[in-house]
Amino acid sequence: MKFLKQVIDYTKEAGQAAKYIGQGLSVTFDHMSRRPVTVQYPYEKLIPSERFRGRIHFEFDKCISCEVCVRVCPINLPVVDWEFDRETKKKKLNHYSIDFGVCIFCGNCVEYCPTNCLSMTEEYELSTYDRHELNYDNVALGRLPYKVTQDPMVTPIRELGYLPKGVVSGHDLPAGSRGAGKLPEEILAQMESDAPKEEAKAAE
Repeated sequence: MKFLKQVIDYTKEAGQAAKYIGQGLSVTFDHMSRRPVTVQYPYEKLIPSERFRGRIHFEFDKCISCEVCVRVCPINLPVVDWEFDRETKKKKLNHYSIDFGVCIFCGNCVEYCPTNCLSMTEEYELSTYDRHELNYDNVALGRLPYKVTQDPMVTPIRELGYLPKGVVSGHDLPAGSRGAGKLPEEILAQMESDAPKEEAKAAE
């Protein structure tokens, strides 16, 4: 009976192993029939999302040296150098810098800036050989990056959230193909068209 029990246990374990191997191979065979989604960087680049938090852009003329960005920053990162101008009785900005080697890209400084002199860009390629080069002054922060869609040396590829329904690869999409969602103006138009129907139902 002991030998028979060992045979039964071995058979059960072999069946479970075959089941797990079959599940793994089913996933493998499913992906074998799909097109590769590899992005050939740097010749191909994904188009960043609309609210992507990349390198911060700074507009020197808009800054009023209020230092709100420093107070809301979790690590007190922005360095604002200013002096008080007695003639105009206002703060005069001399220098502004952010060290992207320390920045966590939370976006608090952009959100709370009262004059909108700070904004997030699509730039994420900030790698350097020297960490001190990541400390951007107001001149470097004022530089606008190239958009992926406007770079003639790069093939832009859409992310999964911007692809048409049922499409998983951004390669070889036909021109003018739209994403799965609706545009804001289409949502507003639909809401306006549905409003009379809802009022009629409420009246009943």
